[in-house]
Amino acid sequence: MQREYPERPLVGVGVVVRRDDRVLLVRRAKPPRANAWSLPGGLQKLGETVFAAAAREVREETGVIADGWRLIAIADLIEHDDAGRVRYHYSLIDVAATWCAGEAVAGDDACAVVWAGVDDLARFELWDETLRVIRLAFASAGADAPSSGA
Repeated sequence: MQREYPERPLVGVGVVVRRDDRVLLVRRAKPPRANAWSLPGGLQKLGETVFAAAAREVREETGVIADGWRLIAIADLIEHDDAGRVRYHYSLIDVAATWCAGEAVAGDDACAVVWAGVDDLARFELWDETLRVIRLAFASAGADAPSSGA
């Protein structure tokens, strides 16, 4: 499967994992958005449900086990090159879950992980869509939604 200059959009999952008033963030090790802070997640595999993909990706990237899955939002990540060609195109299904077990440690596609307090999110320079999804996840769980820090 070709990630760069794909023939069609790729389906990915992003996961808001909550632990009390904190959210699990990963620093991406690979493009697109290498070295940027984001939610754990990755590509869905053929024959895998969205929630199974989410659980696998969180476990592989962070060592954390989560449960209580729920759909939060859908976002599109489309990056063009200088010539205007679509270099990356992901349709991202964002879900939320609650931490159950495991210490967060950077795994396969992450170079760092952190439990971030919702009041500290501005210092991670998150993509606007990531902030939107985190806010939606906290609001749907009946918790105070994090501010943008601005």
